[in-house]
Amino acid sequence: MLADLVRTTVAQLLADRRLDTTALPEQVTVERPRNPEHGDYATNVALQLAKKAGVAPREFATWLAEALQGQDAIARADVAGPGFLNLTIATEAQGAIVRAALEDGYGTGAELSGKRINLEFVSANPTGPIHLGGARWAAVGDALGRVLSARGAEVTREYYFNDAGAQIDRFVRSLIAAAKGEPVPEDGYAGTYVSDIAAEVLRREPGALGDPETVRRIGVGLMFEEIKRSLHDFGTDFDVFFHEDSLHRSGRVGEAVAKLKANGSLYEQDGAWWLRSTDFGDDKDRVVIKSDGNPAYIAGDIAYLVDKRGRGFDLCIYMLGADHHGYIARLKAAAAALGDDPDSVEVLIGQLVNLVSGGQPVRMSKRAGTVITMEDLVDAVGVDAARYAMVRSSVDSGLDIDLDLLRKHSNDNPVYYVQYAHARTSSILRNAADLGITPGEDFALLTHEREGDLIRTIGEFPRVVATAAELREPHRVARYLEELAGTYHRFQQDCRVLPRGDEETTPLHQVRLQLVNATRRVFAAGLGLLGVTAPERM
Repeated sequence: MLADLVRTTVAQLLADRRLDTTALPEQVTVERPRNPEHGDYATNVALQLAKKAGVAPREFATWLAEALQGQDAIARADVAGPGFLNLTIATEAQGAIVRAALEDGYGTGAELSGKRINLEFVSANPTGPIHLGGARWAAVGDALGRVLSARGAEVTREYYFNDAGAQIDRFVRSLIAAAKGEPVPEDGYAGTYVSDIAAEVLRREPGALGDPETVRRIGVGLMFEEIKRSLHDFGTDFDVFFHEDSLHRSGRVGEAVAKLKANGSLYEQDGAWWLRSTDFGDDKDRVVIKSDGNPAYIAGDIAYLVDKRGRGFDLCIYMLGADHHGYIARLKAAAAALGDDPDSVEVLIGQLVNLVSGGQPVRMSKRAGTVITMEDLVDAVGVDAARYAMVRSSVDSGLDIDLDLLRKHSNDNPVYYVQYAHARTSSILRNAADLGITPGEDFALLTHEREGDLIRTIGEFPRVVATAAELREPHRVARYLEELAGTYHRFQQDCRVLPRGDEETTPLHQVRLQLVNATRRVFAAGLGLLGVTAPERM
């Protein structure tokens, strides 16, 4: 809202002074300064455009300050340093923020409207329960999809089911060994889940041990259904489950390879076919067809990209694990080799997750044997705490999850801290309704420092969501909610919302109640973007 006002004023200044109007940035950043003495908000737009506009930054900032000073929403505009502009908003503008927060859709936007995004995440191997890395992507990917949708994108959540290749063969051998009561094959999979699935395969097909293909069909299907059920219970549902095997059975891998051969992007060497990926920014050329004639893994990736783009997606986002850094360059190179736009591909890499309890790492799963699973985490702390813990940190860094902390009902536990703040707002609104007190809108009465802090924090929500979408960083929403919770708690300590005892209800009580209502709605909206519930009682 304030950013739109600043951008419009800048555009008018450029036109009025016959400066280069293309100097206007696509997005004008208006954010809260670290030092509250510098005003409510600050912008560096004069520094951004000065060189291209052909004017000194401080001079343009001075013009902008004079122009904004006459706007109803601005109480004061001060130039600082080489061209920063500090803004203090008027009381009327504070009221506008509260009113906006009370409207449905606060925090949503249209900057991604019309953009079709394929968001692929989790995509765990169908050979065991989802591990912690997959759980991180399940929470982060789902939250990112919600954030992108909130800013207008049409998002398709997709799970790539890796049901082709050697890992499936090892899984089938493991099921057969378990059914026969034999030791786990040297390269096989262990854990009680393998025995459980093997027993169910035999229950459905008593003669399956004589037919590995039957074991494969039933066993892999059972594992896949369990993965889907676990994801659903975790609050993560997908629009599309895409089977890797379908790419090979349909001939689409061969078609993609033929296209690359035809346009000269593949060359033959030592009996294998190589992608000229170094021509498109990769650090080395990649084998697409191995010397034995079988496709390498990247062949499926190339066919899959062709399929996605053929379905009309403008942007394909891949969310991959920590061991997939090489995929960034190779997928972009594959797009370029196909004659497509490399920027139609984005790859996000997530780092590892560890569980800690009692100060010590938790290493063994009750069910999977060798790895901690998503279900282990949910059993320990619940879905809300598990999702929030996974989302609240940048995926660029490793994550240690303290189980003891997440079990606490205290402000030390970040998800409890935010959810409790929402519950407190809900409690106040219930109590007000019981007393027959209705919210008011005389926002000019909100002059207390804590009220101003809370209103300005509420006003940040749309910008935070927009930035989270732009940077693909949903953790920004979680951190914002924690800031909002702290601001709200301080407000409630210093600003009485409901009258005491026989005290008469005043317009100040009523307008503070409206502010509490706006805060509650922002908490609910933010938690909804993270896929975390907003309880009304705790």
